[in-house]
Amino acid sequence: MATLETEFVLPLRSFRLELALEVEGTVALVGPSGAGKTSVLRAVAGLVRPQSGRVSLGGEVWFDSAAGIFRKPDERRVGLVFQEYALFPHMTVRQNVAYAGGDRVDEYLERFRISHLAKARTTELSGGERQRVALARALAREPGVLLLDEPLSALDAHTKVEVRGELQELLHEFGLPTLLVTHDYEDAAALADKVGVLVEGSLRQFATPQEMVARPADGFVAAFTGANLLHGIARAGKDGLTEIVLTTGETIYSADAAVGQVEAVVYPWEISVAHAHQPDSAQNVLRGEIRSIVQVGNRVRVRIGPVTAEVTVASVDKLELAVGTPAVASFKATGTRLVARAGSRG
Repeated sequence: MATLETEFVLPLRSFRLELALEVEGTVALVGPSGAGKTSVLRAVAGLVRPQSGRVSLGGEVWFDSAAGIFRKPDERRVGLVFQEYALFPHMTVRQNVAYAGGDRVDEYLERFRISHLAKARTTELSGGERQRVALARALAREPGVLLLDEPLSALDAHTKVEVRGELQELLHEFGLPTLLVTHDYEDAAALADKVGVLVEGSLRQFATPQEMVARPADGFVAAFTGANLLHGIARAGKDGLTEIVLTTGETIYSADAAVGQVEAVVYPWEISVAHAHQPDSAQNVLRGEIRSIVQVGNRVRVRIGPVTAEVTVASVDKLELAVGTPAVASFKATGTRLVARAGSRG
């Protein structure tokens, strides 16, 4: 498999996008809206020309500012799937796929399980079907790299889970270097081998999804991966633990060493919920009223004081949890990671 290599500078309206990235397998860029994610795809596809740098796939150089090379989009072996799929509404499914060229249209229709839709207009399709047509069209070009712009954002929550599983299988099957951008970390973690957090044109962290959760670079990365962030002042405590006095007044403990201003990172699935604290190994106990209860799939997110816990539906029913009732959130010191505040990095 060839490697997509990018290293370029692209001035945007309010900041400079500066990115050095190697894409092998599937890489996801996540970040808030306006972080420069889509601009990365546009630079790779040749839809925008960076100020300086180099973009290449294997031995093919697509852009090299020093050598004066800039290949047009149709001269790059790129399959690009736009956020809203950009299908032609006046064409049938077959015509959309055939538009990309090549003589393997029937093969791609079959491979994506859309042969039965060949004569249908794209306006008659479901969200998942439209995505399969867009992917088939992109791959019919026989690209060397696949670019996906928010591939699941146009889908409703129910369809999204199913289509994400299908997309995961397809990316593995085709084995192309794939760069996708999304604002949803859950999508990125499910689809990508490595994830980069992009903020105002710069990578905050680039790692596997597992590494990013276990060792977030800072509070921003931790929050983006779904963690609770608790602000406080850290100092040495008893038994080798670090004591953190939170800005909300409570005191918690961590096994990480730190002094001064910190952000304590606690993931929702590491928090237990009860009506009263039960003596166990959990060092940290936060008390308060239940502020919200939201079911997401087969899990339930329960907001207590400054934290959100994630528990099973059965636990909610068994404990008879209800908004406005007092509850206790408890979590271990070993599950409480300490990171520098995102804005205080040197």
